[in-house]
Amino acid sequence: MQLSGVRVDDLRFLRGPNIYAYMPVMYTYMDIGPFEERPSDTFPGFVERITAWLPGLYTHECSVGRPGGFVQRLQQGTYLGHICEHVTLELQGLMGFSVGFGRVRGTGQPGVYRVVMAYKEEEPARAAFETALRMTIAAMLDEPFDASAEVERLITLAEDYRLGPSTAAIVDAARARQIPIMRVTPTAGLVQLGHGVRQKRIRASETSNTRAIAVDICQEKPLTNRMLRTVGVPVPEGQIVESADDAWGAAREIGLPVVVKPADVNQGKGVTVNLRTESDVRAAFELAATYSYDVLVERHVQGDDFRVLVVNGRMVAAARRDPAQVFGDGRHTVRELVDEANRDPRRRPGHSSSLTRIRLDEATDLVLQQQGLAADAVPAPNQRVLLRSNGNLSTGGTATDVTDEVAPANAQLCELAAQILDLDIAGIDVICRDISRPLVEQGGAIVEVNAAPGLRMHLDPMQGQARDVGAAIIEMLYPTGASARVPIVAVTGTNGKTTVTRLVGHMYETARWNVGMTTTEGTYVGGERIIEGDCSGPRSAQAVLLHPRVEVAVLETARGGILREGLAFDRCTIGVVTNISADHLGIGGIDTLEDLARVKQVVVENVHKDGAAVLNADDPRVAEMAAATDARVVYFSERPTSPVVLAHCAAGGEGVLVEDGSIVLARGSERVRLIELERVRFTYGGRIHFQVQNALAATAAAWAAGLNPALIARALSTFEASTSMVPGRFNVEEIGGVQVILDYAHNAAALRALGDAISALGRRRTVMVLTLPGDRRDEDLIASMEATIPYVDEYVFLDADRRGRDRFEVPSSCRVTYPGAHPARSRRTRPTLCCAPGSAPGQRTDSS
Repeated sequence: MQLSGVRVDDLRFLRGPNIYAYMPVMYTYMDIGPFEERPSDTFPGFVERITAWLPGLYTHECSVGRPGGFVQRLQQGTYLGHICEHVTLELQGLMGFSVGFGRVRGTGQPGVYRVVMAYKEEEPARAAFETALRMTIAAMLDEPFDASAEVERLITLAEDYRLGPSTAAIVDAARARQIPIMRVTPTAGLVQLGHGVRQKRIRASETSNTRAIAVDICQEKPLTNRMLRTVGVPVPEGQIVESADDAWGAAREIGLPVVVKPADVNQGKGVTVNLRTESDVRAAFELAATYSYDVLVERHVQGDDFRVLVVNGRMVAAARRDPAQVFGDGRHTVRELVDEANRDPRRRPGHSSSLTRIRLDEATDLVLQQQGLAADAVPAPNQRVLLRSNGNLSTGGTATDVTDEVAPANAQLCELAAQILDLDIAGIDVICRDISRPLVEQGGAIVEVNAAPGLRMHLDPMQGQARDVGAAIIEMLYPTGASARVPIVAVTGTNGKTTVTRLVGHMYETARWNVGMTTTEGTYVGGERIIEGDCSGPRSAQAVLLHPRVEVAVLETARGGILREGLAFDRCTIGVVTNISADHLGIGGIDTLEDLARVKQVVVENVHKDGAAVLNADDPRVAEMAAATDARVVYFSERPTSPVVLAHCAAGGEGVLVEDGSIVLARGSERVRLIELERVRFTYGGRIHFQVQNALAATAAAWAAGLNPALIARALSTFEASTSMVPGRFNVEEIGGVQVILDYAHNAAALRALGDAISALGRRRTVMVLTLPGDRRDEDLIASMEATIPYVDEYVFLDADRRGRDRFEVPSSCRVTYPGAHPARSRRTRPTLCCAPGSAPGQRTDSS
């Protein structure tokens, strides 16, 4: 995106906790170009223009820490990126997405900034930022800008993305209970609550507990009435009719007045009540027939319209619904009075706001006709003009809370109705004169039962107490004490992630858990690979958390995914950091080991307070991450005398160590010998140090998660570094008398560890078939090659992972000067290098 010399690159959404915030944020890389030399105070009239367009900016505190602080900063002089941050936040608020976090940081390049802003929905946030940039530049340059039209456009756009009030109420109640929320689609209201086997889904007030047959019954109003009448629930008599003649005949048989409505439509569409004449009945039939083939004629029940909400068999709220109406003033027409009523900011199109705009249509004409009026008539002063015959909020009605007035007998009847229809959530429509008296005493009746009823009238009534009905629905889905989460073990670090992930997964499988796992080879559920490829990012993790059979999620969590989208979860049970070493530096603004550690630390920062951070005590950068979490810390170390672990245990902490050739669990002064390393086959009796570290990390994770130590020991003894269990991670095979080792090592630290492992297996002539990723810096490629010199005699370099480099560029960048007799070699030889067939046939060199 470019505008007036301003360039915005890399606009992306970090959907989970990230290096900037614990919340979802929109990230932009912004070059403000010529505006780097022009702070806000150098543009005459700018502050007045921008605040006239967006008066809400006066409430922004900014770094001053009080309302008006941001405007003060504008007056003193601040820059385009900072201004766009605040304008974007303000526009999102006007769209109905209340957010308050923003941050602007320099990159070290003049005029180039990283701008980070909280958001609720992606496309509305993107549109808000683009509008904010255009608005800010227009205000600076004193150019025309229709701010009102732009804001209205954004609000209209937001309607497609904002959760409806019913869904939002349930989601808010879930967040209050710290239940995970995942929106399945950006525009539909389908939301998943919880993870794995504990997930539930909602759409509006319909839940995964709502039975399809119950919904079908409610859509057949005659069938609903028949079932309710059978058990003694008072309902009006009615008949299905197919023509206007039939409708009038049914009305005479039932007795006037009557109600005419579609037999299978909700939200009050096509409903007309209190019909007393043949012409009205016929007109009402024609209206209802536009919504449904089947039309129902019912006895009209006198009284007010009440909605009773039943959740999980219990009444939780009730409201009186009043039809859309206006009051005359002797000067304005009905149409003008409706226009004035619709100017109320609470009234919006659709159902996403507390009130719906009133529409004048055929149904309105019929109701007005019954009152001797028309849309262009001028009602007398204080004359009440009904615009609808029903009180549905979807047709412009209003609500008054009456929960505390409902007679116990009426509540019990409504609860019985929901039970008969087997509805987990039911909206019971009751017509009576006085809801505080039993229906049977006053001729009242239940006239309809709604599956997935709207909740607006209870959440935000025009009068009376608001009811937190969302909390009641969440309590039904997850009773107090029930968990919506499955354990999540997130494994990060530079090296060893995949092996630790697979080993932890094996430990849970040994304990008979159904494991969902993500690794660089794929996504697995129950031991079956369901997705192939590098699945160490947040989208693959979400696939596991969405899976309905997953009982525990073990997630390899790579640097790239954290930078690109943030974490896939709001918090994890166990966060493991294996180590920090040079890899991927110079990519995505991560230039130093400290930068890299900061990325990996995001996992530690988002461990649940009742969980544990599992940290490598032998890596100072990892050990220091203990300060970043409120959860308990479990260290692991190969050294029984590790000062970090000893000090931690002396304070009552926990650690996993190697002592006298065994893996030992340490808690305070207590030591429990878990298993001898001789029995942990993939460590080769403890000789392969990086595998020992992997075993310690996985053991600490499983122990911290509460797995039985006996099962952990069994898993350690049955895990193999084979191509089937952990492909590409120190797989050792014998082929034709030659020992072949397959390993994924691709950075200097991993290649040094590989050399130690090869040496531990015994000295031999070593030929390395090698490829290195082309997106690494030249110095990192050279360091990787230098790490192999002590133990490699000959190289075959595969030019296979170029990642944007030219042909032969990676092998050429890897050339280093061989230093002669290397102290690690038992004989004086010079390693040779050749490019594999297909890269540079026949090319050989003595440089490596």
